[in-house]
Amino acid sequence: MSTASVGLAQKLDYKLALYKSLLFFEGQRSGKLPSWQRMTWRKDSALRDGQEGGVDLTGGYYDAGDNVKYSFPMAFTATMLAWSIIEFGDGMAKADEWINAAETLRWNTNFLLKATADLPNTVYAMVGNPISDHNCWERPEDMDTPRPVYAVNTTHPGSEVAGEIAAALAAASIAFRTYDHTYSQLLLSKAEQAYYFANTYQGSYNDSIGHAVCPFYCDFSGYQDELAWGAAWLNKATNSQKYQKHVDKAIRKIKLMEEETGSYYIDTEFSWDNKHAGTYVLQSRIGRYHTEAQTFACAVLPESPTRTIKYTPGGLLFKTEGCNNQVVGSLSLLALIYAKYLTEANGTVTCGNTQFPPWKLIEFAKTQADYVLGNNPMGMSYMVGYGAKYPRRIHHRASSLPSLDAHPSFIACQDFAPDFYKPDPNANELTGAIVGGPNNGTDLYSDDRGQPALSEPTTYVNAPFVGVFAYFVNH
Repeated sequence: MSTASVGLAQKLDYKLALYKSLLFFEGQRSGKLPSWQRMTWRKDSALRDGQEGGVDLTGGYYDAGDNVKYSFPMAFTATMLAWSIIEFGDGMAKADEWINAAETLRWNTNFLLKATADLPNTVYAMVGNPISDHNCWERPEDMDTPRPVYAVNTTHPGSEVAGEIAAALAAASIAFRTYDHTYSQLLLSKAEQAYYFANTYQGSYNDSIGHAVCPFYCDFSGYQDELAWGAAWLNKATNSQKYQKHVDKAIRKIKLMEEETGSYYIDTEFSWDNKHAGTYVLQSRIGRYHTEAQTFACAVLPESPTRTIKYTPGGLLFKTEGCNNQVVGSLSLLALIYAKYLTEANGTVTCGNTQFPPWKLIEFAKTQADYVLGNNPMGMSYMVGYGAKYPRRIHHRASSLPSLDAHPSFIACQDFAPDFYKPDPNANELTGAIVGGPNNGTDLYSDDRGQPALSEPTTYVNAPFVGVFAYFVNH
């Protein structure tokens, strides 16, 4: 990896980046907006969500630039926000953003409580018809596409979505423990119920509601990683080892699958779909799965002799052609957390015959954060509204169409063409949104809303970056 081609380095403001990365979530809110809403061009939307299933599923976040709500990636978003608060809340407090971070998390967990309201038998996994929604370019405030409810239950299970919800609620219970103890206890109780459901009625939601969630959020890595991840978070939330047997059992199954398929690379994966590396790092705090956590660190460190991660010529981690910044954010957060754990234990990273101090992981994360904020060959920030040069034509319905304030009359589903294809910048700035990133392993970016792999923001891109920016506020 070389960073020699990086242009003039900018002095970066991590406090501002943290503020804006949290503000973005207000643009993704669904439901009745609160009186303290700061992104005022967004208005109330989807106020009848859940009615088709006889339940209340209002609230939560739209996952990306569309108007569908998926519990699986939404729960991962919550887990990342909670973990960021737990580990780097001091940086948030220093930036006067701790309350905003906690309330961003609460907006998410309030929805997850609704999604689990019918436990022990049912978890609600999705609201909206993805086909009809994706065929419309429509403001969420105008949305008139069908809003069916998709659920998993004891006969049609979904261990990955229930397991991730368990992880999210357990992690959030820790984040809220001193801020709102009563709410924290509610979250933990529901997390344990969600995990019981996930573990007792095992099966993939691909088989139960795949016609709805696939191909958008198919579970490609299986559900054992969510069973391990959820149990690991419940261990931490209960300050006990009573879930450790479930962690170990799920990881044994994962390792058996790796041996059978030769897919050992998944130990270095961490995303809404794959929790392997995250589980190993979380467990390393209690002295378990140290070797696997080291494998993750050695895979990402640029100077490691066993590195498997690729980098662009300008220094950005490159792992996927679709929304690569999601991987950049999640692996950067994981590197910072592992560096913290290693420092506390006076540990190092051993890659083959080479040892690295924990600050090498911090250095890696900083190069990634700085690249995203503008220290890159194009000299542009990949966060909307940060710096002088940033994406202005993002793939996002609400941002690209005129707001209700500017255009109070209804905009129908098929009225979108003039706004979608015009070369003008989006009508509304979705401040803080981090887009997918450069094109296919290069350092080049096309500011084009017609290329969602590059220009679409998602909640699970921003969530880990909240923790990354919070760390660098304080260091």
